[in-house]
Amino acid sequence: MSMTQSGALQLDSKNPVEETGGNTKTFTQVTFPTPFPQGSQVVVIPFVQTFNGPYTPGIRIADVTHQGFKIRLNEVLVTASVKSDGYHATETVGWMATTV
Repeated sequence: MSMTQSGALQLDSKNPVEETGGNTKTFTQVTFPTPFPQGSQVVVIPFVQTFNGPYTPGIRIADVTHQGFKIRLNEVLVTASVKSDGYHATETVGWMATTV
């Protein structure tokens, strides 16, 4: 039997782009309202609900557990090439988490 939870948060990025894989020091911790059962395989689906910054926000998710996950915004710049500069205005990010 799968379980589902959802939520929303205000998220911005005042940090430069993170270029080291696994470095989550600039991520925001989200704790599920009710922890999923220990040992659950949890999938998190985030999506930006607002349009406050002039460029596209990219979302990174890390360290998903039965108790929560970490999330970060990066700003994606599309010019002659695509790159991310890290900085982005405050956006509302909705998320849904479910067990597999």
